[in-house]
Amino acid sequence: MRCPFCKHDNDRVIDTRAMENGFLIRRRRSCGSCRRRFTTYERLEEFDIRVIKRDLSRQPFEPEKIRRGIERACWKRPVSSEQIELLVQEIETELYVDGETEIECQAIGELVLKRLYSVDEVAYVRFASVYRDFANVEDFFRVIESIRD
Repeated sequence: MRCPFCKHDNDRVIDTRAMENGFLIRRRRSCGSCRRRFTTYERLEEFDIRVIKRDLSRQPFEPEKIRRGIERACWKRPVSSEQIELLVQEIETELYVDGETEIECQAIGELVLKRLYSVDEVAYVRFASVYRDFANVEDFFRVIESIRD
């Protein structure tokens, strides 16, 4: 591994930790030349998952899209970035554990909704309004009533 500061190829691993249910490894390193410390992450190379969009086109699965959607739904809500990251990791892990190579975008949206409901109800309604393409106020009332029940 090259040091990001001095570009030398002489470092040692100080600490190693498994993250994300073993899908990610965090390594703390120290450069042998400049003595500065830096962190690297190693991700298990997984098989490709393709997302089937509503127009039946297929795109590679990108966890970053899920993260952005959840972040927008949680805007100005008491949801920490760690909680958002944990949600994304749980969803990503569930998709890879299922072993499917193709999954419909609706199924991913339902996974997000299921987990977001337990974190923040307002964020849940916000995400549902975009994901389910609410057309009018009655759609909001229906979701809010389902939360009350």
